[in-house]
Amino acid sequence: MPEWTDKISNHKQLGGIETSVLDNGAGKGVRIAWIDTGSGFRYKVVLDRAMDIAEAFFNQHSLAWISHVGVLGPQPMSNQGIDWLRTFGGGLLVTCGLDHVGGPDEDAHGTRGVHGLISNIPAEIISIQQPDIRAGNLDMSITGIIRQHKIFGPCLTLKRTISGRLGQAGLTIKDEVMNEGNTPAPFMLLYHFNFGWPLVDEGTDIIWKGKHRVASDPNLLGSTNIKKCPNPLSVHDGPGESVVFIEPEANSDHQVYCGLWNEKKQLGVQISFDKRELPWLTNWQHFAKNEYVTGIEPGTNPPIGQKAARESNALTFLAPGEKKSIEVNLSVLGPEVGPYTTYTNFINLINE
Repeated sequence: MPEWTDKISNHKQLGGIETSVLDNGAGKGVRIAWIDTGSGFRYKVVLDRAMDIAEAFFNQHSLAWISHVGVLGPQPMSNQGIDWLRTFGGGLLVTCGLDHVGGPDEDAHGTRGVHGLISNIPAEIISIQQPDIRAGNLDMSITGIIRQHKIFGPCLTLKRTISGRLGQAGLTIKDEVMNEGNTPAPFMLLYHFNFGWPLVDEGTDIIWKGKHRVASDPNLLGSTNIKKCPNPLSVHDGPGESVVFIEPEANSDHQVYCGLWNEKKQLGVQISFDKRELPWLTNWQHFAKNEYVTGIEPGTNPPIGQKAARESNALTFLAPGEKKSIEVNLSVLGPEVGPYTTYTNFINLINE
C-alpha cells in the first residue's frame, strides 16, 4: 500500500500534467505541458512544436541541453537551407522528419532544409489522462496529432502519446505515422535527444554497442575514446562537431539499450527502442564552449538526407493508408531510481 494512502486530497500533490501558455519572451504564446512524475523526474512538453520536450530535470539536476534559442513558437517556413537551426531550441527531444533527416539537399523530387518540417508544426491535443489515485491508476498521458500535409501531397500524420507513471522516473513515447495522402510518401524519422551539463561532463560515458563509423572529420573527435565526454573543445567552437553513425546491437527481444552515465554524479539516462522500428543510432558530439551537448539519436536512417537515402536504396516509403508504429522509452538512472540503478547493471543489460 502506498505511503500516501488516505493522506492525499488531489493527485497534484504527487504529480500530474499541467498545461499552460508562455507569456513572455521569444516563446510568448506557445502552449506547453509540464509533466511531473512525482519521482524527481519532470519535463516540459512543447505542444506547439510537435510535442517535443524542452527542459527536463531529475531532482536538482538538469538532464537536457538548452540552446541559446530556447523555446520558440513554430516557424513553418523555416524549411530551406539551414533555417531550421534558427528554430532549434535543443531540449530533451527534438523530432526530425517526417520525410527528411539530415542537412539541406535537393534532387528531382524537391528541395529540403535541415531535418525536415515536423518540429515546426503545432499539435492538436486530443487527450489528457491524469492519474486517478483513488482508483489506484497511477498512469498519465497526453496525446496529440501533428499533420505534415500539403495539397497534392505528401500528407503524413503523426499521432504522438507521451506517457508515464507516478513514482517512476521515466517516460514512454508512442508514435504512429500514417500516410493520409493518395500516393506513396518518403518516410524518415529521427529522435534527436539532446543531453547537457551536469549529466554531460568530463568523463561521462556514452553508452552504446554495435558497428559504427565516424561520419565527420576524425580530427574533430574529442579524444581517441569516442565514448567518453571531454572538457569543452576549442575545435568544436562555431560549427565544429563530431558525428558517429551506429548500427546498434539488439538483444533477443529486438531491444536496443543506449544512453549516458555520469559516475561522479551517479546519474544517467537509458534509452531503449525496437531495432526493427529504428535500425540506426547516431551520436552527435558538439563539445563547444558554452554550447556543450551530446545527442543520442535513434532513427529510421542516419541523418544522411532524403536524396542520399534514395540513391542508396535506403529510403522507406509509406503506401497510402499505411501506418508505422514506434515506441521509445527513456529512464533516469541513479541510486534513487530503478530498476537499473548503476553503471554496472546498465552495461550488463547492454551485453545481454
